[in-house]
Amino acid sequence: MKLSAPVHRLKRQARELSRKENIPLHLALDRVAIGEGFGAWSLLAAKSAEDLSAEGLLARLAPGDLLLIGARPGHGKTLLSLQLAVAAMKAGRRAAFFTLEYTAKDTLGRFRALGVDPAQFDALFCFDDSEAISADHIMRALAEAPRGTLAIVDYLQLLDQKRGNPELGAQIRMLKAFAQEKGVILVFISQIDRSYDPAAKSCPDLDDVRLPNPLDLSLFDKSCFLNGGEVRFQAAG
Repeated sequence: MKLSAPVHRLKRQARELSRKENIPLHLALDRVAIGEGFGAWSLLAAKSAEDLSAEGLLARLAPGDLLLIGARPGHGKTLLSLQLAVAAMKAGRRAAFFTLEYTAKDTLGRFRALGVDPAQFDALFCFDDSEAISADHIMRALAEAPRGTLAIVDYLQLLDQKRGNPELGAQIRMLKAFAQEKGVILVFISQIDRSYDPAAKSCPDLDDVRLPNPLDLSLFDKSCFLNGGEVRFQAAG
């Protein structure tokens, strides 16, 4: 479904509607989305995320990179991550999805929503929803992965919730060293802090990453943040 205007203009329309009718911005966004044929703004944003060039983003990633993808719920971060996996597999590379949130059925549904038949990538894709997911688990699973493999971790903040796992910062340092040694690309889906205010800043950034435990975010080579169809990519340095 083609939008009547770019997402940033639709957001501007929603802000004007919010002021004019004195209604909360989220209600104005939903009303604009309904006018575009979507049930809610989150659905419009997810569709917009589908139109992002995963191939273009993949081309900016190098073996050994750690990429952070952050957004609030419903703004397309998981969708973009899986699009990256599809782009990698279309290029003949392997991809893996380590998740503590999704089931195999959920993931299959996401691929089909992207118009992808997972069977065509059967030998290239690995799904892992083990309760033991941690840095050690991921490194064991990818020990024989060829250079250029792209692995998604869903999601960052869950890695150290289980007692007995090392602190988050230690796990990311281990994974960074592993990625550089093996030449794999690690993509971390991240939550955004509730304090993030889209009215003050159109797209979140590293300052808005939810960190219940300390983590040096400079360990990530690249970041990509989404909000309302807008995407911001940044390379470290």
